[in-house]
Amino acid sequence: MFRHQGKNRAYSHNLKLASLLSCVAGIVNSIGVLGLSTLTTNVTGHFAFFAEEVTEENYPRALVYLIYIFFFLLGSFISSLIMEWVLKHKPEVSYVIPILIEVALLIGISVVDLFFEGALRKYSVFTALVLLFSMGLQNSLVTRVSGAVVRTTHLTGLFTDLGIVLSQLFFYRNRAERLRLFRSIFLMLAIIGCFFIGCVAGGFLFFQYQFKTLLLAAILLLFALWYDQLLMSYYTLRRRIQNRDFRL
Repeated sequence: MFRHQGKNRAYSHNLKLASLLSCVAGIVNSIGVLGLSTLTTNVTGHFAFFAEEVTEENYPRALVYLIYIFFFLLGSFISSLIMEWVLKHKPEVSYVIPILIEVALLIGISVVDLFFEGALRKYSVFTALVLLFSMGLQNSLVTRVSGAVVRTTHLTGLFTDLGIVLSQLFFYRNRAERLRLFRSIFLMLAIIGCFFIGCVAGGFLFFQYQFKTLLLAAILLLFALWYDQLLMSYYTLRRRIQNRDFRL
């Protein structure tokens, strides 16, 4: 899911990655909207809010939206910086550190909500910054690992791509081309569907567990790491057995 990059990456890798992490983004999106009344998975809306506050000469609030945008960028920058550095030393685990940082941030918010009820809403700007940073981490990671095929934290560009690919179905008659288009459509629909599932699940759980719902997102990320490691161990073991049988 994470380890294979470039030419070694298959369609199934992107499908698994997109499904799981878009669900995580959906959960975070619901928590941001319901708990903080803030967009925490993308920055498109924050540009509009920033412009609105500037025109109304509410500069302190405009600065907040600018900082929101910066923290999403910072998360993306840090994620890519870490991956570049680790790639030079241990490329097979370049994705682990950004995911673990995201997990730590999500668990941290959940723990604060558990022991200091109301604190996250009181300091809503800080909470939103943490979530925006974590989504910047995730979006950068997924974009790099998938070769820019998958983006899980926002859907605007995805719906644009979906519209383009759907229109191409009217012109491409070659079997191989149509298969490629249908696979691309299915991948995008999987991202949209899993994001929607994450949003709905996050919404229902939020009314019961508040910000502690983010523990579910953290668990999904840890499951992704565990699953990737499990597959790697399986393929390594199978390769050793095959090599031993070949020698015999």
